[in-house]
Amino acid sequence: MGAAPTIARLEPRLREHLARLFPGHRVLSIEPLAPDTGATAGATQKAAGYGLPLRVVLAGDRGSRIELVWRVASANEFGHDRRADRAASAIQAFEDFQATPGHVAPIDLGVVARDGSLRSIRDADELYLITGFAPGTIYADDLRRVAHTGVATATDVARLDALVDNLVALHTPIAPPGTRYRRAIRDLVGTGEGVFGIIDGYPPAVPGATALRLHELEQLCTTWRWRLRDRDARLTRTHGDFHPFNIVFGPGDVPTLLDASRGGCGDPADDLTAMAINFVLFAIDRPVTWTAGFAPLWHRWWRRYLDRRDDPEVLDVAPPFFAWRALVVANPVFYPNLSAHGRDLLLGFAEDVLRAGTLDPDWAEDLFA
Repeated sequence: MGAAPTIARLEPRLREHLARLFPGHRVLSIEPLAPDTGATAGATQKAAGYGLPLRVVLAGDRGSRIELVWRVASANEFGHDRRADRAASAIQAFEDFQATPGHVAPIDLGVVARDGSLRSIRDADELYLITGFAPGTIYADDLRRVAHTGVATATDVARLDALVDNLVALHTPIAPPGTRYRRAIRDLVGTGEGVFGIIDGYPPAVPGATALRLHELEQLCTTWRWRLRDRDARLTRTHGDFHPFNIVFGPGDVPTLLDASRGGCGDPADDLTAMAINFVLFAIDRPVTWTAGFAPLWHRWWRRYLDRRDDPEVLDVAPPFFAWRALVVANPVFYPNLSAHGRDLLLGFAEDVLRAGTLDPDWAEDLFA
């Protein structure tokens, strides 16, 4: 999660950095600023903020004086528990401070390196990420083949088993959970990548996904947030985006995972539904592929996981996760070639499980009857 550096550890490095920023000036003092300096004393006194800033005073060789505030965000449960949250907050503040008339001017933006040194990124535009390369083929290619042939082979079954076993190994409990489970459920519903954001990303007048229907789905998911938010004993490690385009099968049919997200923890139902919805999606406009192709994979997916991991609640907490994934794949921004009929069936399935209070895998058969 990370922690704000102490003043004692920081001060020598901060002095070095300020000397580079302001040549010819020396640091006179570095003092902590409280979250509330007394302007709202008494009953309205502010007890905590989003970090403990430092007031820095510099003096120039010719008598000039510069006063600055240096700040680094601290972790808290208000959407700043992940290092990425705090980085995003700092970048947004730097941009907003510049754009707001009459606002105190932003001077520098940077990171505290592992060795304690300060490195500026004020002239940066976008952040970048470099990873290793996973040779092989994405799992989505397997599903495309099954959608073409209508048959799941022994290799398909073996690969599905490997993916289930990967999740069983991954889904280890995290304790103490703290507020992380509640954060995961909040992200499921209320973020730009969650239900609210995906619905806002629908183009107007999408066949099979009217504004009224999306509104009602959103309301159902919001109700589910209150059913799940306090079930923090369910918190485990998760992948966070476990779908066929984020899995590569390489030599020896060993899966390599790509693009883990959402803090690496949450409810196991997240990963299970992220994959399972695709067995329905790839068959929905080609129902002839269901019986011998995707139905065996769909049912084996749930059965094998439930056989190998003791989680009798998972189908009962799965509905909002399944609905979220259905909203994703039904969004024409992501799958523009999905038919209106297929979209209607997927969203109808989501509505059914949300209202029923559980996800019964056998109900998928009704989509292809």
